[in-house]
Amino acid sequence: MYAVLYFSCKISYNKSMKATISQKGQVTVPKACRDRLGLKAGTVLDFETRDGMLIARKSQPEDPFLKWRGRGKLPKGRTVDEYLKKARG
Repeated sequence: MYAVLYFSCKISYNKSMKATISQKGQVTVPKACRDRLGLKAGTVLDFETRDGMLIARKSQPEDPFLKWRGRGKLPKGRTVDEYLKKARG
C-alpha cells in the first residue's frame, strides 16, 4: 500500500511528483507544489487520510472578528452613525 500526498487546490499537478518520507517522518513538498499553493516556511498544514491517500490542506486561520460579528447592541433609538459619532467625539 502507498500513500499519496494530495494538496487541495483547483490546479491539477503532474502526477509524477514524488517525495520520500525521512526516518523522522518528514516529507519535502516539491517546489512546484509549494510555489503554486504559496507554501512557505511556517505554513501550517491540516492532514487527513481518505481511501488510502494522505491529504494535506493549508490551514485557514479563523477570522478573529467572526465570533463577535452581530453581537454588538446599539443603545435604543440610535443609528450606527449616531452611535459612532458620539463614541468618537
